Amino acid sequence: MTVNAKIRTTTGKTAAKNLRKVGSIPAVMYNDKGEATMLEVNAVEFNKAWRTVTNTTPVDLSVDGKVCKALIKDVEYNIRNDAVLHADFFVPAADEKLVYTYKVQLVGNAAGVLKGGFLVKRVPEIKVQATIGNLPERVVVDVSALNVGDEILVKDLNLGKDVTILTNGEASLVSIAPAR
Repeated sequence: MTVNAKIRTTTGKTAAKNLRKVGSIPAVMYNDKGEATMLEVNAVEFNKAWRTVTNTTPVDLSVDGKVCKALIKDVEYNIRNDAVLHADFFVPAADEKLVYTYKVQLVGNAAGVLKGGFLVKRVPEIKVQATIGNLPERVVVDVSALNVGDEILVKDLNLGKDVTILTNGEASLVSIAPAR
């Protein structure tokens, strides 16, 4: 996903309203040093990107022709008409290690459940550390091969060699308990 932006020089409520009237959104880009740059982003283009990415999916932010990897950190929108009012982008250094917490998504029908067992969710989320280019979009665990008595541990996850899992590796993500 690429989001094109222009640097803006005007600030305030009136300037923001004028931007929204012409189909743009006021935005701010923060870098790893905490410096802020005011931006103007096309509303239609931003909505396409924002509605399809997760909070850990990097987007290519093109600011006056210069492209950098950014995360959409915060979006302010009007719930009445579902219009985006303001957006915040974060551009970390390319080698900066970011720490994020992911909800574990379970997919598939466990074989043990089909035989009468119960699916027991143990750890609902895990914490990982990686650079912006290596952050996984989501953590998905396939449980279809689990039989009664089987479990999947955190250390069994394969998120790539550049992703460090900070959660205890011996913690159980999911298991199949026998019927009582």
